[in-house]
Amino acid sequence: MAIMIIGIDIGGTTTDIVGLLKGELMTPLTVKADDPVTSAAGALGKFLEMKKFSLEKVRLIAATGVGAGKIPGRLFGIPVKMVDEFQAIGTAGIFLSGLKEAVVVSMGTGTAVVTVKDGKIIHWGGSGVGGGTLLGLARKMLDITTLHTLVEKAKRGKLDRVDLTVGDIAGGSLENLPASITASNFGKMSDEATDEDLALAILNLVAQTIGVMGIAAARAVGITDIILTGKLSGIAPMKDILEKVANLYQSKFIIPEHADFATAIGAALFLDRQQ
Repeated sequence: MAIMIIGIDIGGTTTDIVGLLKGELMTPLTVKADDPVTSAAGALGKFLEMKKFSLEKVRLIAATGVGAGKIPGRLFGIPVKMVDEFQAIGTAGIFLSGLKEAVVVSMGTGTAVVTVKDGKIIHWGGSGVGGGTLLGLARKMLDITTLHTLVEKAKRGKLDRVDLTVGDIAGGSLENLPASITASNFGKMSDEATDEDLALAILNLVAQTIGVMGIAAARAVGITDIILTGKLSGIAPMKDILEKVANLYQSKFIIPEHADFATAIGAALFLDRQQ
């Protein structure tokens, strides 16, 4: 008997897959995204092999993400149904956090912001600034092609040779803005800036942009809780930067367990609830 629903999120750089078995999540996994069909098929095969499940146990595949539209109506004979990415993001954010309403920020190749309020999931907006920005700038500026290498360099970097602060401009704090707050990303580029400094500055630019956007969305719709999901949510330097952004605006970001697989999880959950 087919009892499992598979959620697949086909993004711009990775494909995530998760299983939903009798309402319980099975440990998800990620594969590199190349061709959407190839990556989806490869992810499904690898997932089932790891979990010791046969194709006959899979009832449906819930596909979402930018590459989902290229998946055929069946994959290895299993019916495939499309799930709107924003519905998947909102569904997962609420499920993983246990909240009833929240702003859910999906930090992937780009960034999407979804509001969940009064039982409705609405796409609030987004930005092209995200993981793709990190890797694009890292490749052009530092000849770095992996997120891991960028993060490791950033851990040894300092921002005071790259970013212009409020203190640099005002000579100290300015009203309610501490002197250490960024006034201009890359606005103080020094000849002495190291690759490590630039790596951290790239992370800082992306994290601050996403953080401020999430807080703006929450304030615009009158919601307190902001849930962060997506692959960038688990990166330590970005988490530290986002915490500083939250403190500045007297807000709080929530990063639930499995946040990095949220969209795939949300797709499976959304489809399961439609059955």
